[in-house]
Amino acid sequence: MADPSFDVVSKVDRQEVDNALNQASKELSTRFDFRGTGAKVEWAGEHAVTIEAETEERAKAAVEVFKEKLIKRGISLKAFEADEPAVSGKIYKVNGKIIEGIEADKAKKIAKFIRDEGPKGVQAQIQGDQLRVSGKKKDHLQDVIALLKNEDFGIALQFTNYR
Repeated sequence: MADPSFDVVSKVDRQEVDNALNQASKELSTRFDFRGTGAKVEWAGEHAVTIEAETEERAKAAVEVFKEKLIKRGISLKAFEADEPAVSGKIYKVNGKIIEGIEADKAKKIAKFIRDEGPKGVQAQIQGDQLRVSGKKKDHLQDVIALLKNEDFGIALQFTNYR
C-alpha cells in the first residue's frame, strides 16, 4: 500500500468569487455614500477584476466592499490582490486579480519549510502548481498541515486528497 499523502493547493471557488462580485456590485449601486460616484465592480477577464469610481477614496472604499464580500463568501484575502487606484481619464480604476496556483518559488519555499520544520520521513514533491506531501504516518501529515496553517507564505493554502 502507498504511503499516506495529501496535496497542498491554492485554489479559489470561481462561483463564490462571482457571487461576492455580484453582491458588491449590488451594494455599490444601492448604498447612499456611493450614489453618483459611478462606482462599479466587474470581471475584466478570467482572473481579473476592475473596480471604478469617480474619486480615489470612493475607489478604495469600493475595493473594501468587495473584500468584505469575499470574506463573507469564505475566500481568503490572500487570494485577491489589488493595485492602487490609477487615473484613467476622469475615472479612478483599480485593477485586481484572483490568485490561484502555487508559483514555483513559493512551492520551493514551502517544500524547504516542510523539510526543515516537519517531522522526519515526510517528503514534499512539487507537481505543477501544487505540492504532494507524503509520509509513513498520518499523524506526521497532520503535524505538517498544522505547521503550514501557522506559517504565512503570502498565499491561501488548502489541503486536498488526504488519504
